[in-house]
Amino acid sequence: MPYPTVPADKERVKQMNPVVLAFVGDAVYTLYVRERLALACGFGTGELNRRTAEAVSAHGQSDALERVLPLLTEEEAEIYRRGRNAKKQTKSKNASVREYVRSTGLEALVGYLYLTGGSARIEELFFKENV
Repeated sequence: MPYPTVPADKERVKQMNPVVLAFVGDAVYTLYVRERLALACGFGTGELNRRTAEAVSAHGQSDALERVLPLLTEEEAEIYRRGRNAKKQTKSKNASVREYVRSTGLEALVGYLYLTGGSARIEELFFKENV
């Protein structure tokens, strides 16, 4: 069975469960962070892993979200809110509830943007400067 290709239809992606969007967004955001760190510095894998974990943690994502919230379009803000408010099966053991739900919203937004061909928008929002 062939896999669907990106970009997918916006309306179809909007209908997806926001936790599924967050599932995709988590992987995409982590890859972007790892890519930036690997290209920006000569650290070994241990330090790269530590810095990646810091940036992609619920706390790190909540901080990143704080910087981009004022830049979101109405559509992006709605996707973020859907992800933030979604019922999740798991709880974070290392983050506050507020950080955890905000990070899920960020991941849902990144997943939505990625699946709809908005990689340039992900770059614009989150990666204008070094991680």
